[in-house]
Amino acid sequence: MNSNVVNFENKAKIKEIFTSVQGEGPFIGVKQIFIRFCACNLRCYYCDTDYMPEDINNKGSYFEFSPKELNDYLDCHFDMERVHSISLTGGEPLIWADFLKKFMPRIKTRYYLETNATIADNIEKIIRYVDIIAADIKLPSCSGITDAFERHEKFFDAVHHSRIDCAIEKQFNCDNKNIFSKVVFDENITEDEIARCVELARRYDFELILQPRMIGEDLCVSPAFMMRTFEKFIKQSNHVRLIPQVHKFIDVE
Repeated sequence: MNSNVVNFENKAKIKEIFTSVQGEGPFIGVKQIFIRFCACNLRCYYCDTDYMPEDINNKGSYFEFSPKELNDYLDCHFDMERVHSISLTGGEPLIWADFLKKFMPRIKTRYYLETNATIADNIEKIIRYVDIIAADIKLPSCSGITDAFERHEKFFDAVHHSRIDCAIEKQFNCDNKNIFSKVVFDENITEDEIARCVELARRYDFELILQPRMIGEDLCVSPAFMMRTFEKFIKQSNHVRLIPQVHKFIDVE
């Protein structure tokens, strides 16, 4: 496990909880409850997170919940029958896997996990409660995470083996986890990165969602470059879609 990652079992620091529509990936437009956890184990170039591991004990701009307190808060403020799912986002929610392992069984709903797909040990702790995994692939050329593909390999392999273990334990097919990967890219994307993304997706059977990098509300690549990049992926795999961050275009959180 990454040395920067620490697990918190009884309390979690949460930046905000709100309802909105999902603006990324194949579930665009569904209404969700978003629980945004503090802290991340990475520092991507384009990230807007300002609550990193070394900061979370020094900032007052978060709420602290126990699993029961979070359960009670959601029961009091939201109607679960009127939302598609609960999005666990961040930061990086898998930092709080021990907390989530206690919290998630309390509410019978669909869980949508947004993760940077680098903490393989922790996905194993909660995967049985997760219905949808939105797993990033961090291109070194765009994120600055030089060992990203090695970390992603371990993560997707852990998901794969958890499915097998589930099937053996429960005696039915547990491959119904809906998993896809968002690939944030800019003009620095390389041919090697494209090939490695496609190979990961092929080996572990998930769809690639190409997401052009945005600076605020502006795309940082031209439409022509987006289409050229899309075509390069399509030549190697038909299991690819090009979807920008729609929530920024319609000006919702």
